[in-house]
Amino acid sequence: MDEIEVEQVAEVELDDPVFVEGLPGVGHVGKLVAEHLVEEMESVLVRRIYSEHFPPQVGIDNDGVGTLANAEFYAIETAGRDMLVLTGNHQANDVPGHYRLTDVFLDVAEFFGAAEVFALGGVPTGELIEEYAVIGAVSDEDQKAELEDAGVEFRAEEPAGGIVGTSGLLLGMGGRREFEAACLMGETSGYVVDPMSARAVLEVLQEFLDFEIDYDALDDRAEEMEEVLGRLKEMEEGPSPGTEDDLRYIG
Repeated sequence: MDEIEVEQVAEVELDDPVFVEGLPGVGHVGKLVAEHLVEEMESVLVRRIYSEHFPPQVGIDNDGVGTLANAEFYAIETAGRDMLVLTGNHQANDVPGHYRLTDVFLDVAEFFGAAEVFALGGVPTGELIEEYAVIGAVSDEDQKAELEDAGVEFRAEEPAGGIVGTSGLLLGMGGRREFEAACLMGETSGYVVDPMSARAVLEVLQEFLDFEIDYDALDDRAEEMEEVLGRLKEMEEGPSPGTEDDLRYIG
């Protein structure tokens, strides 16, 4: 196969669409948002992207059918802004692949008429949190005011170390290609898949783009994860190793 192959699955016409990216990352925040958009709204698969920069891996479905690793674009028409949503199970596994795939992703967005990009992800805090802030970064300072009105926080030099992977490159390369690019990042512990952080990011996106969506499936996943986090908190707050009670069990 070629280094990167774009499979044309369907053709649709979108009205002033926004390109929304949600690939795997910290807490799977962006991926959860993208998948929820695709599953809860009327979406049409329009493109598959195959590449030798993805892991040498095949996914197996419920019928035992294998599919080569890929990323997928879905078109979603709404009463507000239409969306072109990118999701998948993998990012590139090498540095050149990140750059080349991001360029192709922007090519697809440009083909469908998108001039605005929202890259979605998570910011690890390293600790369990209860209030989920959404931190933003933009390719142009003029974009900040509207995003702040939608609930996005801009913090000096955060996230520390910058933004890596596809989300970061969409911001940097998108800006160089004259897209209006923004990255929305939900705070997350970084320990687990985080539907609560995903909901916070989705609420900001909904406020900014003005569409309706049902949150029930995401809330169900959040309840399941709350139980996991509860157990983690108990472990954090429990007795530390080496107490007298522990020593009684050492033979």
